[in-house]
Amino acid sequence: MKHLSCASPGVPDGVCVYAIGDIHGRIDLLEDLRRRIADAAEQDSPGRNILIYLGDYVDRGPHSCAVVESLITAPLEGFETVHLKGNHEDLLLCFYDNGANGDVWLLNGGAATIESYGIKLPGMFTEMEDLQSIRREFRRFLPPSHLDFYRSLKTSYTVGDYMFVHAGVNPGTPLENQQESSLLWIREEFLNCRESFGKIVVHGHSVRPFPDIRPNRIGIDTGAFYSGILTCLVLEGKERRFLQT
Repeated sequence: MKHLSCASPGVPDGVCVYAIGDIHGRIDLLEDLRRRIADAAEQDSPGRNILIYLGDYVDRGPHSCAVVESLITAPLEGFETVHLKGNHEDLLLCFYDNGANGDVWLLNGGAATIESYGIKLPGMFTEMEDLQSIRREFRRFLPPSHLDFYRSLKTSYTVGDYMFVHAGVNPGTPLENQQESSLLWIREEFLNCRESFGKIVVHGHSVRPFPDIRPNRIGIDTGAFYSGILTCLVLEGKERRFLQT
């Protein structure tokens, strides 16, 4: 666990916040990190623990179904849990609901999610007929509890001086007026902004080898699906620290 000092932003007294970056189908890393979080909370808990997942539970890694099942059925005891929506969940729901952008989703990690639900994919799946067949199977195999989970995901959450989102925020737009598309998809315009957003924005979505700590934001997507490093930001009072697999 690495401790970092924080000059002024903080969370309320008596609250400890744990924020987990993009999991992308790595149930092994999720289980490892949650054990570390539980151990840390047992030692340091000030009373109220909030566990925030920043989205992108699915795709790329091999166990998307298992990740979601674990989040639904085995939440960490003693934690208030917040599940945010990522752009990959957005793609999944678009494909489920109307078949939109199916080829884009499958070629960007969605194929691993489909297979994690026990569906065998054809060698190629860019033809409309193939996509329609895959969608029918996906709608048949997806458990109702998982669909409810995907539909229930929040797009942002605020605690103290921090706002938690998946991708970022649109600079120049008040935080209360942000559009979902920005919260799930924005990248360079947000990453390159040096101005204050009004809150410290904690986000995933944009992979870096280490936590990306800036005056106005903290990025914690460390590419877990290929690096093996799943990152959790811990906020307590005015302190920041990190837990990692």
